[in-house]
Amino acid sequence: MHTRTLGQGLQVSAIGLGAMGMSQSYGPNPGDRDDMIRVLRGAVERGVTLIDTAEVYGPFVNEELVGEALAPVRDRVVIATKFGFRFEDGRPAGLSSRPEDIVKAADGSLRRLGIETIDLYYQHRVDPQVPIEDVAGTVKELVAAGKVRHFGLSEAGAATIRRAHAVHPVTAVQSEYSLWTRDPEPEVLPTLAELRIGLVPFSPLGKGFLTGTVDPTTTFTAGDIRATIPRFTPENRDANQAIVEHVRALAAAKGATPGQVALAWLLAQQPWIVPIPGTRRLERVEENLAATGLALSADEVAVLNTLTTDIGVQGNRYNDAGLAMVGL
Repeated sequence: MHTRTLGQGLQVSAIGLGAMGMSQSYGPNPGDRDDMIRVLRGAVERGVTLIDTAEVYGPFVNEELVGEALAPVRDRVVIATKFGFRFEDGRPAGLSSRPEDIVKAADGSLRRLGIETIDLYYQHRVDPQVPIEDVAGTVKELVAAGKVRHFGLSEAGAATIRRAHAVHPVTAVQSEYSLWTRDPEPEVLPTLAELRIGLVPFSPLGKGFLTGTVDPTTTFTAGDIRATIPRFTPENRDANQAIVEHVRALAAAKGATPGQVALAWLLAQQPWIVPIPGTRRLERVEENLAATGLALSADEVAVLNTLTTDIGVQGNRYNDAGLAMVGL
């Protein structure tokens, strides 16, 4: 398995695995928990060393799943989790990155994951009520206490990244980034390059759209987050189909899948980009990992680089509530 280095020397597999969908957001949760444990362990056996979770996934149960699955292979993996939400009656009830809440969240995550140290600890969303310097300072104290190894931010803007990094080095920023979500390119990517911080794109396959398995006729089941996203209305799926058709044609010419082309494009952008596609199926893990061996020519990358600007992407990537929490 190819490896890459995020900021502060954190070496991980070139493609990681996002575990969120094993506990929420994509329709009914898997009925057999053991199946998800097999997928997680199978991914590690195939070379994946970066596994991503969060306390809010479930909430809480995803960390428990990841902790149980990875216990036998703990020394082979980098476990990333996140803080930044407050909870009422076990459900998320808004943002909170107050120092005391971060410490409480870290202790809870350590307990559920069954580990002594969180390898990579992200602020899940920037809390506008708490100065980012206070957040970074609290994580710095957790690092000093041996509870955290590396500090990360998720969906943060360039100015916030700079302010946090000045207090404690940021190892990685996690943001949505893919062939049809290019938001980090104007400001965040240049900032990461300057500060030598890694980028960990989530939804690198466009929440399934870039795999070619979602079309205007697809019906989303109850609990599928895509039913709430403007980009996934039938009209916008129809309008955005031209993007997938181009990716599909290139994939066919190269004997690959559309998803592999989408991941190979991301890997070609910078050597410090490590996507974390999520899946519930081991065969998809294998397909995704094969993208590390797919070579795209400079011309192919250049065409893909201009694909969304030439064709246009219809619909926002979040609803209004989701958009309000990104890029701060």
